[in-house]
Amino acid sequence: MENDVQVFFRDFMKANQKIAKHIPETVKTFMALHDKTTQPGALDKKQKELIALGIAVAGHCTACIYLHTQQAVEAGASAKEVLEAAGVAVLMGGGPAFAHIQEILKALDALGVQY
Repeated sequence: MENDVQVFFRDFMKANQKIAKHIPETVKTFMALHDKTTQPGALDKKQKELIALGIAVAGHCTACIYLHTQQAVEAGASAKEVLEAAGVAVLMGGGPAFAHIQEILKALDALGVQY
């Protein structure tokens, strides 16, 4: 049985394909910005994804939380690093950010990451 996060990932890709048909230049430009910004530089990809995850938590963006949890894990972040980044987000975003940490746990579960 699929959980909420697995359903999200499946549906997100389908929705993005539909969106790209209607506003292809916007999608292309945004994805180019994403790809360029997350390339290693002074910060490596893992660090950048942990920053993005923290902003997603502080900004209460569930979809962003799922995506950046996945990308952080794929970039080599441990569950401890992911959850510590979430803790910093709570410092900056308060109670509403704290309430969104459960979404990280759902994403880690869906990705099969132990914590």
